[in-house]
Amino acid sequence: MPLQATSGAASYDAFGGGVAVVPTYIEDVFQTWLYSGSASTQTITNNIDLSGKGGLVWIKIRNDTLNNILFDTTRGDFELISNSTAAQADNNRDFVPLSTGFSLKGGENVTNNTPNIYTSWTFREQAKFFDVVTWTGTGANRTITHALGAVPGCIIVKRTDTTADWQVYHRSNANTEYLVLNSTAAKATGATRWNSTTPTSTVFSLGTDATVNASGGTYVAYIFAHDAGGFGLTGTDNVISCGSFTTDGSGNTTVSLGYEPQWVMYKGSSTTGNWTIVDSMLGFPVNADGSPPTYQLFANSSSAENGSGGVGPTATGFAVKNGYLTPSSTYIYIAIRRGPMKVPTLGTSVFQPIQYASDNTDNRLITTGIVTDAVFSRYKDAITSRGTTVGARLIGNSFLGTASTAAENTGANAFDPPTVGYGNGFSTMIGFGVGTNATALLNYGTIYNAIAYGFRRSPSVFDIVCYTGTGSSNTISHNLTVTPELIISKQRSGVNNWLVSSPSLGKAGYLNTVDAFSASYVVYGSVTSASFTALFSGSIANGSGQTYVAYLFATCAGVSKVGTYTGTAAAQTINCGFTSGARFVLIKRVDAQPDTTSGPWYVWDSARGITSGNDPYLLLNSTAAEVTSLNYVDTDATGFKLTTDSGPQKALNDSGGTYIFLAIA
Repeated sequence: MPLQATSGAASYDAFGGGVAVVPTYIEDVFQTWLYSGSASTQTITNNIDLSGKGGLVWIKIRNDTLNNILFDTTRGDFELISNSTAAQADNNRDFVPLSTGFSLKGGENVTNNTPNIYTSWTFREQAKFFDVVTWTGTGANRTITHALGAVPGCIIVKRTDTTADWQVYHRSNANTEYLVLNSTAAKATGATRWNSTTPTSTVFSLGTDATVNASGGTYVAYIFAHDAGGFGLTGTDNVISCGSFTTDGSGNTTVSLGYEPQWVMYKGSSTTGNWTIVDSMLGFPVNADGSPPTYQLFANSSSAENGSGGVGPTATGFAVKNGYLTPSSTYIYIAIRRGPMKVPTLGTSVFQPIQYASDNTDNRLITTGIVTDAVFSRYKDAITSRGTTVGARLIGNSFLGTASTAAENTGANAFDPPTVGYGNGFSTMIGFGVGTNATALLNYGTIYNAIAYGFRRSPSVFDIVCYTGTGSSNTISHNLTVTPELIISKQRSGVNNWLVSSPSLGKAGYLNTVDAFSASYVVYGSVTSASFTALFSGSIANGSGQTYVAYLFATCAGVSKVGTYTGTAAAQTINCGFTSGARFVLIKRVDAQPDTTSGPWYVWDSARGITSGNDPYLLLNSTAAEVTSLNYVDTDATGFKLTTDSGPQKALNDSGGTYIFLAIA
């Protein structure tokens, strides 16, 4: 009989036959979900199967001083409080696990009441990721069986029938040591917690201490894996790590995980301090000044969310900057990989164009319908000094303008949090928040019409990287998982052109100008599925100590297409491999034109209309209003069509001209 696989990797029977196994991705087993409270029952649809697979849901109100509430499917509608010693209690929150998430009763301030805002962290039980175990104590040394399928990296234990401290085992500490989740205390020694025995891939050991094993007491353990593989197409990708780091004499450090995290909980083990939780949905950016205003909550405290954190992600881990933590001290952490890991199959899951009218309202939510990691937004009207404004989750409330060489603006309220004082402009599940500052270019006045392009970071389609220049050869890691075909980058910390690189053409150009592409503009050398290399010391891409952001695009079958075409001066179809046509088209002539050396950056989208008639277009390199009276691009199921008109200055379909494009289905 064929062997059944227990992870995303394929398994084989005795005759070499493969058993089809559906790969597991981080988005299948973990989700941060932000939501607004309701006075009635609310369903959180995060696409995590809790009713069939089991798991833990951890809820914290963001805007008030109320407890951390933990439910798990093993104990049912009994809540625990991570910042309290209290026993479990049924407080009628009506927690119901579902195949696509969970539901909660409304009108409950701590979990679901208007006008409050909340975060929920869902951990699904899954081999090599997370497990929930319960037991009744014996008062004698013993072992407890678990189904993690790997040696635990961290075990969090709570006695549920009476008051008791939460006990934490972590692989970075000795098996005679423990931490307390509801306390700021440093690690302590107590051999009766883990019986001085290191866990194995099948059991963990308990001593006789009443906090873990009193006779007749009831207990629950939340068990986290460490670098156990089991995920992705090959079943070898790590999605969770339990490690430690020691800060330098200034309180800084960089931690390598081999992936970019979306969620990190860390605690000083050699020093006192909070159990701090940061995640990419609350606000986990990399700021140009090197001090991310990370938004954080605390497992050991009922405190509301605050934005004073100094920990930010890198493409391969996370970094502590500006002396945020205690110098020369050791910290333990649990880190979870950023998703999604699965290659998308629908353009609508990674890109949405949205039209809206400005209304001069602060902290306004613009709904895109997808998790939005980057926004390109601008007024359609002609307004002096207003071009396309670019923001991203990784750079928080800061923004850049595609028609400008200016450094990143970190002071104006462009991308405001949807709820005043909490998170940044991207601290929402379905879009982004805007403010009203006149320089924000997004929501000023009450008479302007705007278009916004929302992008989600996804394998094989789109990624964002923030990096610091070195002044010498500098290899920059990314998480696109394929070789980038189009790299759009900008110096954040200074005045400079937007650089647009096309590795296949061997040329580069500027997004903010109409200049032709040139080999002399190329500053990125080796470009691979894992990294790209800045070769030179110039400030446009690699000035020593200067900061940069890069937007990476690639071709993904049926979803996105980066390509080139040669103009014909006759109608021609650009086949992108789509089935329902392109919803976004960006075109630039890259060679020198016979009547000029320039060609604008044209953009069309389905929100404003890509039809067989006139199609409105905007220019990324210009502040000019959209043009609605011309017909240069038409619809086609496979991508888009070019008309016989070659456009102003022969910038779109001139016979023999060379053009680069980005299209999204």
